[in-house]
Amino acid sequence: MNAEPLYKKLLENLRKRAQHGPFELVGLAMGGAWIAERLAKDLGLPYFGVINVAFHRDDYAEKGMTALRTASTMPTHLPFDVNGSSVILIDDVLLTGRTLRAALNELFDFGRPAQVELMVLADRGKRELPVSADFVAEHVQVPEQQILVLEKDAAGNFSFQLEERV
Repeated sequence: MNAEPLYKKLLENLRKRAQHGPFELVGLAMGGAWIAERLAKDLGLPYFGVINVAFHRDDYAEKGMTALRTASTMPTHLPFDVNGSSVILIDDVLLTGRTLRAALNELFDFGRPAQVELMVLADRGKRELPVSADFVAEHVQVPEQQILVLEKDAAGNFSFQLEERV
């Protein structure tokens, strides 16, 4: 599934959001960070942040070495003072809300922002926690046994692939 039209919706929404005051852009590793990197470039922002939730996940024990690999390849990097800032978190897919909970825990390890907003390419529904995005490019229906995986090609274009849950 081509995710480029969804990306363009996020970009346009961020352009509108920029008219209401400054913000810090932070992507959740991996897919959200890819999106944040491209958004920062397209908006002419000097930097963007990355949050890796590996150590705050409630399923860390199950993930084991996979979590450690992810944390080492794309560690948390916040090139701004979190205290008092307006942060826009970017993620590729919102499902249960558990990843966002972990991201907020990681963010607050670095300080206390004045405001946190969430933008996602795709919202699958199925919440386990009371979480909603401030902007959703598209609500999607995916069978429970499948996951929606964001991919980036060599040119930097986004697409979603369906994979069987393991």
